[in-house]
Amino acid sequence: MNKFMDFVSEVLAPKLNKITQNAYVAAVQDAILTTMPLIFIGTIGTILDTIREAFPSFPECSGFASFSFSLLSLFLAFLIPAFIMEKKDHKRTRNQAGLAGISLFIMAICPEISDDIFSIEFNALGSGGMIAAIVTGIFVGAVMSTFSRLKLFKEDSPIPDFVTVWFDTLIPILFCMFVGWILTSVLNINLLHAINDFFLPLVNFGETFWGFVLINFLSMAFLYSFGISTWCLYGVMSVIALTGIDANIAAAAAGEAATHIHCYEVTWIMTIGGGGATLALAIMMAFMSKSQRLRVMGKTCLVPSIFNINEPLVYGTPVAFNAILMLPMWICGLVIPIITWFVFKLGLVPLPTSVFQLWYLPKPIFAYFSTGSISGAILCLVLFAISWIIYYPFFKVYDKQCLKEESEENIKE
Repeated sequence: MNKFMDFVSEVLAPKLNKITQNAYVAAVQDAILTTMPLIFIGTIGTILDTIREAFPSFPECSGFASFSFSLLSLFLAFLIPAFIMEKKDHKRTRNQAGLAGISLFIMAICPEISDDIFSIEFNALGSGGMIAAIVTGIFVGAVMSTFSRLKLFKEDSPIPDFVTVWFDTLIPILFCMFVGWILTSVLNINLLHAINDFFLPLVNFGETFWGFVLINFLSMAFLYSFGISTWCLYGVMSVIALTGIDANIAAAAAGEAATHIHCYEVTWIMTIGGGGATLALAIMMAFMSKSQRLRVMGKTCLVPSIFNINEPLVYGTPVAFNAILMLPMWICGLVIPIITWFVFKLGLVPLPTSVFQLWYLPKPIFAYFSTGSISGAILCLVLFAISWIIYYPFFKVYDKQCLKEESEENIKE
């Protein structure tokens, strides 16, 4: 176990952290995180629609989602190249890169233009075009950052900076547009479909049993237990999860059954207290510990854990790099996704058909709204009970160990 932990901490973790710090990967992560408030606003429509179910005369609230979550790809098309330029230390042209990103993305999704009518597939502006937005955004960011080394004017030029920016960005923007024009207008390639088809195996894998379990095990338990930020997988997770909920929304609108399990409205039900389902551990530490240190730590971390913020618990107890507490986190990271997948696959809990991403709500409340069913809240309570059973024997061992260490320290004093 010690050799394995040394390998992960000394070999694997630095490589994963290096990937996370890559300008392009970090730009995608930051862009998605920047859109989170708008995704939350889309969630408000879901909450308000529950009022409409009780009072039919209440105004229809789909506009909250239509002009926030449903424009996700358009936001990313701007943000990704802008963040790339920022991380590459080319801040003076970040806005121009963002605008070029929007232009290329709109070109890539092949809108129909006739007379005064501009027609576009609305789904392509939301999570349906997310992969295309990421690809075109990275392409624009790469081109703009490469051309930023070539300046037409010297730094001591008397020409105003905003004018030099115009000329310095003309060529790279023109190049991006030229590439898009060749692919879409000359070769008649629908880039949206081509890019989505290329990444379809990844999305399909995430929707399988093994993909669902593996991705959630890595993100909610394994990497987290080694202090590796799960945000390093956030780009991949978001592509799968947001594509999934978008497909469920479309199916429900067409009067068909939702089929996608891998969406945040499902996966966040599993993070009871945070990654690794650690709320049970926090309660045990706060009220059952004989060790004074663990009891104080548990009470300190309990309130954040109720709202699914467990970094103080994971890094302060610590759970990370603690062989005794890492193991139950891994077990939860496998058992809970397996149970969750089968519960939804068998139809025991209805699949989500609307956006609901207020992950910081206490989990039974989140589960009720995300699934639109009391059975979702019941599932959450069952998963909590399972996590309690898993953590309990390991907690007792660790509590005994900490109590012994405290007793020895008192004797020395």
